[in-house]
Amino acid sequence: MSPTTFKLVILDRDGTINEDHDDYVKSPDEWVPLPGALEAISRLNHAGWHTVLATNQSGLGRGLFDMASLNEIQLKMNQALATQGGRIDAVFFCPHVPDDHCDCRKPKPGLMQQIAERFGVSPGNTPMVGDTLRDMQAGMAAGCPTHLVLTGKSAGLAGQALAELLAAVPGTRVHADLSAFADWWIRQHRSQQRSQRGDGGDTDSGAGELH
Repeated sequence: MSPTTFKLVILDRDGTINEDHDDYVKSPDEWVPLPGALEAISRLNHAGWHTVLATNQSGLGRGLFDMASLNEIQLKMNQALATQGGRIDAVFFCPHVPDDHCDCRKPKPGLMQQIAERFGVSPGNTPMVGDTLRDMQAGMAAGCPTHLVLTGKSAGLAGQALAELLAAVPGTRVHADLSAFADWWIRQHRSQQRSQRGDGGDTDSGAGELH
């Protein structure tokens, strides 16, 4: 797969696609999609972008749920996505707890590096979308463009707190939610394609982008 032809978006899961829980999403019943998130993934897919997950799942390492439960949660997500015409190509997850000192637990870039190697993509052309500082730090460390959504743990984040997060990860763009990111990302690339063809027209100014 050529980095110039295979188009990929890396997504966090909890807080970005589905509701987050302080005590972890441990079962299919606890997995609830955020409004518009599944439709956003479908729009990305239909615009030619493959989507994969990079998710910390330390609940495994803590013994709060097992692989069977994680697989059941993923099955529910896949089935829900299918009803919207979308799909997740692969799930990359870190099962470790912080004391394991692994290289795949975000904010470390191991998951992003695994994804780039598996799919043969350039991190510089592969955005990382998530709802936490550690998502952004992992993406930046891997060389991915970083996109923060103001859902999950960043819901309501504004003012000085948001400014401090953005200062820690320069270049991060902020979107209201995954749907706003998808719309912005698709518009940006369509505008680039028009410019490359010499079609002219106005360049999108970033509607759906908050910062």
